[in-house]
Amino acid sequence: MMDASAPRMVEAFAHPAGSIAVGVPGGAVGWRGSLLNIHTASAASYEMEERAEARCVAGRGIEGDRYFLGSGTYSPKPDTREVTLIEQEALDAINRNDPPLQSGPLHIAPIDHRRNLTVRGVPLNHLVGRRFRVGEVILRGGRLNFPCKYLEELLGQPVYLPLYNRSGLNCGIERGGIIRVGDTIEMVD
Repeated sequence: MMDASAPRMVEAFAHPAGSIAVGVPGGAVGWRGSLLNIHTASAASYEMEERAEARCVAGRGIEGDRYFLGSGTYSPKPDTREVTLIEQEALDAINRNDPPLQSGPLHIAPIDHRRNLTVRGVPLNHLVGRRFRVGEVILRGGRLNFPCKYLEELLGQPVYLPLYNRSGLNCGIERGGIIRVGDTIEMVD
């Protein structure tokens, strides 16, 4: 039974983007990625903490994270945000100013972007409405994450435009368990 104080999440495949995509064949195939970093924060605006492993709870999020606890900036607005992922490749491009969307290169480290998981080799934009595995945990891609001006304020850098369309993926947890840095990430079906 779920705790009555748990934040209200929208099931990933019930989100408008996820519900449309789940019924359409497609998405990227033939890839295999890895989990580079795990980060959580216990409340809105708190600094992210790096973790070697974390427990993911279906329907709730990562234990100890602000959205698991209902203390995130956007917790009052129910959405699919049990786990958020971002591609290291997108961060690398932004750090090179590729494409040149700001006056010069930025420095966004994995601990800065405020997503829970930083991954490599995972085509996140193609995983809306898809099931995939991170170690023993199964996630459902619900919707693409969008950057916000709030992140610019926290970082003191012009990251809004460079992160647009490559700001990650908001997911629901279908099957919980422990994730660890170095875990393999692959499609389930």
